[in-house]
Amino acid sequence: MNVITGKVWKFGDNIDTDLIIAARYLNTSNPHELAKHVMEDADPEFKDKLNPGDIIVAGENFGCGSSREHAPIALKAAGVSAVVAKSFARIFYRNAFNMGLPIFELKQSDMIDESDLIEIDMQNGKIKDIDKDNTYDFTPIPPFMQELISTGGLMNYAKKKMK
Repeated sequence: MNVITGKVWKFGDNIDTDLIIAARYLNTSNPHELAKHVMEDADPEFKDKLNPGDIIVAGENFGCGSSREHAPIALKAAGVSAVVAKSFARIFYRNAFNMGLPIFELKQSDMIDESDLIEIDMQNGKIKDIDKDNTYDFTPIPPFMQELISTGGLMNYAKKKMK
């Protein structure tokens, strides 16, 4: 999965983990249950509009707030294929890779509009806005972290290495 293609859903700055999955739903760790409530406090209709493979594009400090692993789990289980943002809270950044959710820092994320179709080339560090025929460069994620993504997260990666 070196290239990810999907429709964009836009969110602004400082989308915290409570907006991604509200604390009132943290009585479960079941990914499918969490997915039913993903982003509902930011956009109550998001889950119904989301299609598997869609991509979230956001502003600065995505995933700030508490250090809950439930946030990337909920996004991934809901069908979000990747998150692109100007910046990520560090704990969310680590949790996303540990859970196998691809995330990419792109300073020009505000140039991409909701509903645009984008293509993310993980290996070469390029995001192409297919609708606008614009291409943006980002620092590619290291091969080790790409392997975390391709195996589905840290636990699957560790299991693979133990075989």
